[in-house]
Amino acid sequence: MINRDKYLDQLIKNKNNGFPKVITGVRRCGKSYLLTEIYKNYLLNNGVEKDDILIIELDDDRNSDLLNPLKLGAFVRDWCKEKSNCYVFLDEIQRVFRIINPILTNGKIVIAKDGDENTISFVEVILGLSREPNIDLYVTGSNSKMLSKDVASEFRDKAIEIHMRPLSFYEYFNYVGGSKSDALMEYMMHGGMPLAVLSPKDEKEHYLKKLFDKTYFKDIIEHNKITKTESLDELCKILSSCTGDLLNSERIANTYKSVKHEKIDKETVTKYIDFFKDAMLIDEVERFDLKGRNIIGSTRKYYFSDIGLRNAKENFTFFDEGKVIENIIYNELIYNNFSVTVGAFESFEKNKEGKTIRVNYEVDFYATRGNDAFYFQISSDISNLETKNREIKPFTKINDGTRKVLVVNRPIPLMKDERNYLIIGLTDFLLEYIK
Repeated sequence: MINRDKYLDQLIKNKNNGFPKVITGVRRCGKSYLLTEIYKNYLLNNGVEKDDILIIELDDDRNSDLLNPLKLGAFVRDWCKEKSNCYVFLDEIQRVFRIINPILTNGKIVIAKDGDENTISFVEVILGLSREPNIDLYVTGSNSKMLSKDVASEFRDKAIEIHMRPLSFYEYFNYVGGSKSDALMEYMMHGGMPLAVLSPKDEKEHYLKKLFDKTYFKDIIEHNKITKTESLDELCKILSSCTGDLLNSERIANTYKSVKHEKIDKETVTKYIDFFKDAMLIDEVERFDLKGRNIIGSTRKYYFSDIGLRNAKENFTFFDEGKVIENIIYNELIYNNFSVTVGAFESFEKNKEGKTIRVNYEVDFYATRGNDAFYFQISSDISNLETKNREIKPFTKINDGTRKVLVVNRPIPLMKDERNYLIIGLTDFLLEYIK
C-alpha cells in the first residue's frame, strides 16, 4: 500500500467535526483509494464497525439511479436512520446531475440546463446530509465540476476541503526506497501518478500518455465543448516544453504561430490555459517584486501537477533536466504547504563604461509558510566558482533577512558559504530540508 499520510492525517483531524470533508484533486491521483481503502482501514482499526461505513461509488453503473440527487439523499438517510453514528463516503460526487426542483415540474425529474434556476445538485445533497447528526460525510470529486474554487464558493465555509496531489517525491521515495539518486532519476522521468508508480517499467509511459489523452483531454473537450482539439493539444505541448519559463498569452500565441504556421488569438490561449488549470493539470505561478512586495507583470510560470504527465506531452524524448527539477521542487514546496511565487527585482548598477543601468534579477522561488520565508535558487552544478557566483548573484543583490538557499542537483553535504547562504543537495532538500 502506498501511504498518503499527509491526507490521512487531515481526514483524522476533521473526523466527526460536523462538516462534510470534500477531497478534490486531479483525476487518478488517488482520492478514491485514500477514502475507500486507507481511511476505511483506519476507521476499522480504531473501533468503527464495518456496518457503520457506507461507500457509494457513483461511477459504478449499479449506482446509476443514485445520480439523481434526491434519490441519493433519500437512500443515504434511509441507510443511516437506525444507526447512532455512520460514516458515509460518496465517491466521484461530480457525476450526480443537476435537476430542476420537481415542485416546479409536476414531480417529473428534468435535467437542468445552463442558466436554469431553482435547481438541485450534489451541493444541496452534501449540505443536507451534513446536517444529519448521525452522519459524518466524506466526498471525492475531480475535474471542472468539482474544483477548489467551487468548494470555496458553493459551500461558503460549510465544508472542509482536502486538496490532494499526485505523489510527491517524499511520498514516492518512502514507498520505493533504495538508492535516493536512482529513485530521483526514475521519478524525474515518470513522476508520481499512483498507477504509473505501480505499473511495470515498460508500461509506465504508455499509461501516462493514455491517461493524458483518454482521460484529461476527453474531460476538458467534453466539458468545455471544444471543437479545435488540435489547438488544445498544441498549446499543452507548448506549456510542457516551456515549463518554468516566463510566459504570457501573447508569447504563447506567437510560439503557436511559429510552430503551426497558424494564428491563435490571445483570448483563446488564456481560455485554454484556464481549462488546464481547472482540470488541475497545471499550476500558474505569479511574479513577486521582492523589493516592492507586490505581484508584478502579466508574465507567469506554469508547472505541471505531475512531472510524468509533463513528460508524456514531450513524448518522453526531450528531457530538459533543469526544467524537470524546477517543476519537482515547486511541487514539493506545495506539498509541504508553502505559498510559492517567482521572485523578481530591479537593481541599478554601473556598467563597464561607468553608466548607471537597470538590471533585472530573478530568484527561482520565493516561498513562505507561516512566518517562515525563503529564497530558493536551483543549480545543476557549482563545482565551477564562476557558475556558483552567477547562481547566487541575485542573493547578493537583495539585502534582507530572508533565508537564502541554493539547491544543487548533486549529492553534496549540507553547508554554508562565506555569506551564510545555505547550499544543499537536491535529494536531501526534497526529503529532509523542507519537511
